Amino acid sequence: MAYFGKEIFMSMVLFLLASIMLAFPAAAQSAPVNLQFALNWKAEPEFGGFYAAKLSGYFEKRGLNVGITEGGAGTPVVQMVANSKVPFGIAASDEVAIAQARGADVIALFAVYQTNPQGIMVHKSRGLKEIADVFKGPTTLAVEPGLPYVNFLKHKYDFSKVKLVAYDGGIGTFVADPNFAQQCFVTSEPIAAKKLGSDPQVFLVADAGYNPYTAVVITTGKRIKDRPDEIKRTVEALQEGWRAYLDDPKPANAAMRKLNPDMDAATFAAAADAQEPLIETEETKKNGLGSMTKQRWQTLIQQLVDLKVVKNPPSAEECFR
Repeated sequence: MAYFGKEIFMSMVLFLLASIMLAFPAAAQSAPVNLQFALNWKAEPEFGGFYAAKLSGYFEKRGLNVGITEGGAGTPVVQMVANSKVPFGIAASDEVAIAQARGADVIALFAVYQTNPQGIMVHKSRGLKEIADVFKGPTTLAVEPGLPYVNFLKHKYDFSKVKLVAYDGGIGTFVADPNFAQQCFVTSEPIAAKKLGSDPQVFLVADAGYNPYTAVVITTGKRIKDRPDEIKRTVEALQEGWRAYLDDPKPANAAMRKLNPDMDAATFAAAADAQEPLIETEETKKNGLGSMTKQRWQTLIQQLVDLKVVKNPPSAEECFR
């Protein structure tokens, strides 16, 4: 009986040791992974799905402890990601292609805007029918010089009747001058101008043929190679977060408004409505929110080559996953 009891005791010890050994890797794997997302602007609806994913626990349930850092004008997000200062950031796809051409290790994972929200804002009272009309008559156009889309428009249209001035980030001159036109995001300046009683009309730059993916989540190729499961879980959480935001933006809008109190609730709601058709398209209904295509990337890269923005273009496959 003593020997039998000892045998049982040793079996129990071995069983417990084996259980601990088996459980240890699983425990280590389930430990939350701390990640940071660097935004290129303030907390606004263009980032709503990221905040929805965090607010609703979609990151957390996949073992991801995600922090979101707001940005602003001039925030060097691409460099921050390429230099591993942050694991994830937000940029535009033309920024990714340009950075790749210069040797930076940045790759796009998820594209929020399928249609570029950048546009040219004019007064509806001018009776313009399409973006080409903006450049046919005398007009003053405020843009940031040197941006790829500005170069694209200058190559495509005759600017001889256009007086270019620097974009100052506001809408005061637009509201005061009926012949003034300026760059805009459909989620921002047109809404602000309308609130002031103006009559904004927006022509998307995408309608002219320049349509880079925008609000793109980027990381490094090294991270994709070293941590494929983390990347997969991150993208899944982003898709779930953006689905939740498109279905009901109010909870995330409320959370973002606490971070960005300068934007009122009505503007948050109007921006969410304005951007929805630019985010969910027939393409994403088939392939999933955030999806991208090789053909779109090839077109963009060729446009950057034609504009002499890049000399040694990357392949489309190098730019996105």
